[in-house]
Amino acid sequence: MANRSAGNRSGPLDFARARTAARARIVAVTTLQVSRVPVDDAEAAGILRAYFADIAGRYYGRPATDAELDEAMTEDPSDGLGVLLLARIDGRTVACAGLRPHRDGFAELKRLYVLPGFRGRGIAAGLLAEVERIAREQGASVIRLDTRGDLVEARGLYAKHGYREIPAYNAEPYAQHWFEKRLR
Repeated sequence: MANRSAGNRSGPLDFARARTAARARIVAVTTLQVSRVPVDDAEAAGILRAYFADIAGRYYGRPATDAELDEAMTEDPSDGLGVLLLARIDGRTVACAGLRPHRDGFAELKRLYVLPGFRGRGIAAGLLAEVERIAREQGASVIRLDTRGDLVEARGLYAKHGYREIPAYNAEPYAQHWFEKRLR
C-alpha cells in the first residue's frame, strides 16, 4: 500500500479533490448577478413563462401548450409579489424567486425557479438566501411556501436549507406540501 503521509498524497481521492477545486475555480469566474425587478418587466415575463412551462409540463407529463400556459398564468398571477428577484449569468436571465407578504404576517416564497441547464450550481440556494434576507429586512420572522409532490428537487432543497414540513396553511388547488422556516 502506498505511503499517504502529508508529503505523499496520491490516489483517487486526490484526483476527486483536484476536480472539486477546479470546478470551484470555474464557478468563481462566472458572474452571477441578482437584482430586483418589477413583476411586469419584460425579462421577468420570460423567466416566469419558463417557470410555468416547467411546472405545467411536469403536471401534464408533456409540454404544455401556449393556451395552457396562458391559462395557468391567469389562474395564478404573479402581480401580487412584493419582490421578484432575477438571477443572471453573464447577462442572461437564468433564474427567479418571488416573495409575497401574506395577510397573516408571514412572508411567502413563490416562483423559485432555475432554468434546467443551470441547475446544480447553487443558484437556487443563493436566491433562497437572498429572499430570506429580504423577508427579515421587511420584518418577517417566518417564511412559508407550498409546493407539489412531484417537485421533489424543490422539496429536497427546502429541507436542506432548514424548512420543515407543516400542515396546510392555504387551500391552493395544486399544493400538496407546505413548508416553513423561522428566520433569525
